[in-house]
Amino acid sequence: MRADAFNIKHLIRAVADFPKAGVTFRDITPLLQSPQAFRLICDTLVQRYVASGITHVGAMDARGFLLGSVVAYALNKPLVLFRKAGKLPTSVIAETYQTEYGEAILEVQQDSLHKGDSLLLLDDLLATGGTLLAAARLSHRLGARIHEAAVIIDLPELGGSHRLEEVGIATFSMANYALDEA
Repeated sequence: MRADAFNIKHLIRAVADFPKAGVTFRDITPLLQSPQAFRLICDTLVQRYVASGITHVGAMDARGFLLGSVVAYALNKPLVLFRKAGKLPTSVIAETYQTEYGEAILEVQQDSLHKGDSLLLLDDLLATGGTLLAAARLSHRLGARIHEAAVIIDLPELGGSHRLEEVGIATFSMANYALDEA
C-alpha cells in the first residue's frame, strides 16, 4: 500500500497543552501500535531511498531511532545516532541549537561519518528544524553531505522545512498539520 493510499493522520493523537500550555503535541504512539500503519511508514521510507545512493541513515534521539533502525536495517546501511548530550560513549562532537522550548545540545560520535558519506536524516516530527539542522551541521563537520531529511509529521507554519531548504536540505514528510488543526 502506498503512503498516499492510507491516511495516517487519524492515527496521530493530538495532546493539548503538552509539554506546555498552548502547545499541541502530535503523539505517534497510536501509529506505532498499528502494525499496518507502522509497516506503511517504514516501507514508504525504504522504497523512497532504496536507489538513492545514501550511504548512512541518521536517526534523531529518541523517536527518530524507531524509524532509523528499521530503515537502516532494510537498506543495509549503517545507523548513525544523534543523541542528547552525555548519552554517547567515546569521542563525540557537539552542536548547541535552539528548540521551541529553549536551548539543547546534540552529539554524534566522531567516527560515525566520514568525508563523502551521504546521509538520510530521520525523525518523527519537524517543527522549527533545530534538531535536524544541528544534525546536518554535525554531519558536515565530519565531511558528510545530507541527501534529505524525512519525517512522519511536518508543522510547516513553524518554518523548519523552509529553514532546511534554505541551507540546501530537501525534506520529505508524510503528514502536515496546521497549528490550529485538531
